[in-house]
Amino acid sequence: MRARVAACTHCHGASGRAGPDGFYPRIAGKPAAYLLAQLVSFRDGGRTYEPMRHLLEGLPDDYLGEIAQYFADTHLPYSAPALTNLPAAMRETGRTLSESGVAARGLPACAACHGTSFSGMEPHIPGLLGLPRDYIAAQLGSWRTGLRHAVQPDCMAEVAGLLTPQEIAAVSAWLAARPVEEPYVAAPAGSLPLPIECGPASSAERKP
Repeated sequence: MRARVAACTHCHGASGRAGPDGFYPRIAGKPAAYLLAQLVSFRDGGRTYEPMRHLLEGLPDDYLGEIAQYFADTHLPYSAPALTNLPAAMRETGRTLSESGVAARGLPACAACHGTSFSGMEPHIPGLLGLPRDYIAAQLGSWRTGLRHAVQPDCMAEVAGLLTPQEIAAVSAWLAARPVEEPYVAAPAGSLPLPIECGPASSAERKP
């Protein structure tokens, strides 16, 4: 398996810890179903990044699933956040959007789906901490502009579409500045009642 994932760790860092430039995110410890969905999306065009598409072209789901499970089972300690000194207004905006959302705008908090510790939920919702600010901002921006897609209903496209560029910057910076408290693992499946319909998540998991 180490030989199989060598192409992954070349960019995503040793054991999937993360690349050094803030562009290639940590993949170690993410839910296996989430990782598989991303691999399939890159392969099939839901996410557009030519090196990933070329790397995954023609690989079957079962093969990709084994890679996803390998990284899901790899748990590594997190480094301290590099970004900590945020302007007060940006910090408060990021905290509010991440922890509380804005009900008047129909904007759920990040914590509503990703958990109060932002560690995600099995099997499809990833953790948000330990990621670079630029990576988080790029993904939210891609959803907002339609460059990134997920399984319908695409809840992240819906949420990102409600955010302004300034709010995306604030959320990204606030999350990137949060320290990770170990153990940092995804919550059990179904433990978070989702506020909106979201991709493969069961409608039974929605709040009534």
